[in-house]
Amino acid sequence: FRGGLNKEIEQGQNFSMGYKEDIKISLTRRAAMYFLPEIIREFTKIRPQSSISPWFFTPNALELFLRNEIDIFYGIGDQCKRISELNEYPLYESRLYLVTKKDDPLAQQELIHMEDLKGRTLMVGGGSPPQLRAIQQRIINTIPIQYINSHDHETTLTNIASDKGVCISPGFLNNHSHEFAWIPFDCVETLPCYLYTHKNNNRPEIKELLNTITVVY
Repeated sequence: FRGGLNKEIEQGQNFSMGYKEDIKISLTRRAAMYFLPEIIREFTKIRPQSSISPWFFTPNALELFLRNEIDIFYGIGDQCKRISELNEYPLYESRLYLVTKKDDPLAQQELIHMEDLKGRTLMVGGGSPPQLRAIQQRIINTIPIQYINSHDHETTLTNIASDKGVCISPGFLNNHSHEFAWIPFDCVETLPCYLYTHKNNNRPEIKELLNTITVVY
């Protein structure tokens, strides 16, 4: 609650600087919408008095969104499919990648096949969505491979940097820091990512923002 109150205070301070309206958008992390800076620049040309407030790493983001305290929600897969009062906007299909250290021999390949992982150690878990868990389990059941349960993606990356293993990850987690190699993984699965709004939220600036996002992507 305190964090939410602080955000509202900061928003009020922004309004005092000339903004007349604010659009709150929740994102799991900055990499989830890599082109957000470009989107903000383009949107500002249309709505100079509108601000965009990204809410990153908000644990109860979906709850806040359903209470209309957040305007746009970034969802993965079937996360919001059964909520009838929402509008759904496809954003992109995220491919899956093998993540390794840059000096790993596999980092030199253009495409990773399951057989390439024989004898390696795979990081699994870490809040993986169902599609990714299914791939992890398929690898474990098919080829001789060790695996380690990892609490979250940051822990997984730390383990990779420590030479403890590799992981399969959706591309939307790639922060483009060039610290690791991200090599496409040979599988049919992708992770669809969407933006959601409330059907009863007809603010024109939200529609214009969504149109800007669509144009940029």
